[in-house]
Formats: sequence, C-alpha cells, structure tokens
Amino acid sequence: MMGRGIALQLREPPDCAFERNEVNVFVDKYELRGKDLKNVFVRIEESRIALAIFSTRYAESPWCMDELVKMKKLADQGKLLVIPIFYNVEPEDIRKQTGEFGDNFWTLAKVSTGDQIKKWKEALECISDKMGLSLRDKSSEANFIKKIVKEVQKVTKAIGLGEEEKHLRKNEEKMKGRELQLPIRSLI
Repeated sequence: MMGRGIALQLREPPDCAFERNEVNVFVDKYELRGKDLKNVFVRIEESRIALAIFSTRYAESPWCMDELVKMKKLADQGKLLVIPIFYNVEPEDIRKQTGEFGDNFWTLAKVSTGDQIKKWKEALECISDKMGLSLRDKSSEANFIKKIVKEVQKVTKAIGLGEEEKHLRKNEEKMKGRELQLPIRSLI
C-alpha cells in the first residue's frame, strides 16, 4: 500500500520495478473505480507480503490507516508479512506520531473516533517497529526502489512464494484464450 502522495513523488513507482522483476503486485490505486472499498481488504487478505510505504502524508488518509490496521491484524495472526518502507520520514515519527507525520495524524484524529485512533496508533507502533527500509532525503530513489525489490525477492524466496508464483503463471498460460481464466493471486 502506498501512502498518500508517494506515487506522485517517486519518479518510478515501485510497482513498475516489481513487474519488471516478475514480482506479482497489486496497488490499491489501480483497483477498479466503483468497486466496494472492502475489496481492497480482500486483496490484502489474499496477499502473503505487504509493503506499508510511510510518508509524512500517510496519516492524512483514514483509508490508509484502516488498511494498516488490517495488515497488523493479519500479521498478528501470522498470515501476512509486513515490511515497512519509510519514505523521507523517520520510523520514530511513525511509532510515536510526532513531527510532520504526527501533525497529520493528530489532524485526522480530531475528526475520528476514540476506537479508530486507538487501533491506528497500535498499528503504527507495531508495523513501524518491524525491520524495514528507509529512504533519506539525499538517497537515490532509483537505488532505493531496486533495494526494495531485492528485499522482497529475498523474502518471497525465504517463504517459498517463488514456486507458488511459477505454478500460478503456468496455470494462467494454460487458460489463456479460454472463457474461464484463473485469477492470479496477489503476492504483495
């Protein structure tokens, strides 16, 4: 899940780099308009790995925050591995809701319920406390995206997704041109 404002800032969105490296992804901004937003939660549930891409603007979106709560819940159940990506934001600011990120979070909190705020804070603290990757102001975005792709490839190999992906692709090739096609399961 990309945080709000990230896609506009990156020269090349990470999903393009993943596709070039044959890593199956879904990004919520590409979901069909008019579909129920709960479909994104289904896509998260179908995934084995999720990237939570934090920026200073991430907390402006209640939807991003709710997706993060879903990711945390699945990670707690051992069904999803979440890799935090810190895009020009400090992990500590995410964890403690401080700095520019915190300002945006607390602005959103003013128009939210106490239960939502509690769940969001728990998810932010939990996910930002995981080993992730950070892009600093002076870092190369292109190199950072390559690093993300390599790390995801390592994780997919470690949890055995490489073979599952190949099997799904073979099935998809067999079904091409037929009326009924197998859905490709989202891996990220």
